[in-house]
Amino acid sequence: MTDAATPKKRYRVVQWATGNVGSRALRNTIQHPDYDLVGVWVHSASKAGRDAGELAGIAPIGVKATNSIDEVLALKPDCVLYMPHVFSVDEVVRILESGANISSTRMELQNPAALGDPTIAARIEAACQKGGTSVHASGSSPGFISEALPVVLASIQRRLDHLLIDEFADCSSRNSPEMIFEMMGFGQKPGSYNEGQLHHLKTSFAPTLQLLSTSLGLPIDRFEVIGAEGIARNDVPIAAGLVPKGTVAATRSTLIGYHGDTPLMTFRANWFVSTDVDTSDGEVWDLRKESGWRVIMQGDCPLRLDITFPVSEEDYPEMTPGLTANRPVNAIPYVCEAAPGIVTTFDLPQIVARLG
Repeated sequence: MTDAATPKKRYRVVQWATGNVGSRALRNTIQHPDYDLVGVWVHSASKAGRDAGELAGIAPIGVKATNSIDEVLALKPDCVLYMPHVFSVDEVVRILESGANISSTRMELQNPAALGDPTIAARIEAACQKGGTSVHASGSSPGFISEALPVVLASIQRRLDHLLIDEFADCSSRNSPEMIFEMMGFGQKPGSYNEGQLHHLKTSFAPTLQLLSTSLGLPIDRFEVIGAEGIARNDVPIAAGLVPKGTVAATRSTLIGYHGDTPLMTFRANWFVSTDVDTSDGEVWDLRKESGWRVIMQGDCPLRLDITFPVSEEDYPEMTPGLTANRPVNAIPYVCEAAPGIVTTFDLPQIVARLG
């Protein structure tokens, strides 16, 4: 695109999956000034045949959802917003070979290295060449906070000593006992740190930090992951139940990327239901109550940026899906105009949102 304010054409878009994030992307596509929603693919048979507007939480628009891949590909979309709960390389290959580009939230597509098996990346690249298509993935975290924003901050540097990204998530208002107590491990005995959190951190953020560091000419040579717990000093009543005194009320998962022997980039996920905790690593954690991020870039022009979400507690659930959905929606014209292949944040021009 030569001018984000005057797009080259209108884009025919299919929304693939309509979960929490997908339904927000669907609504944004319907309301976008340069997109024509032509189809919706849904996994559930109960959603098939329903109007896209209904699935997006707005008035009907006359486009019906289907669970037939053949039907959506027959619509000849320019781009598929690919946002399923489970990644399928077979689906991705079929979409790309059909001539439709993909803009996605799936972290497997952010960096070919995240796919693990190089033969998978080779299949996707071959599908892009066959279909003359490109595929790109992004979101908020990883994505915006680990790629798009740091590369802008680095544009004012001539030396990078260290990048620290702290993510803060106050989970006390989440009324989901299964997620809080089982998946995230709050209320569990100390020493039962959820190794799945460390695995998720490494598989989600190592590829994105590698993309960033390589683009800056400082590729990361190895990653280290560290987990620590915050133990409740008092009983903590939360929306999902009670976190007893002496159990886990906070977790800190840290991913460190080394350039040579020097720590160059660190991502820390600070998830908590209380800030009144004793820590297993003996460190004093600066757990601010506001969810969001803190980015500190140390270099010859040091920068610190604190990001919070200035919305009420009542409006917070309505806002959060857009954090993940909006960037892939905004990226559609850039993905469609890109050269065939897997394209990363650093292969595309800066994404400028068309808001009017």
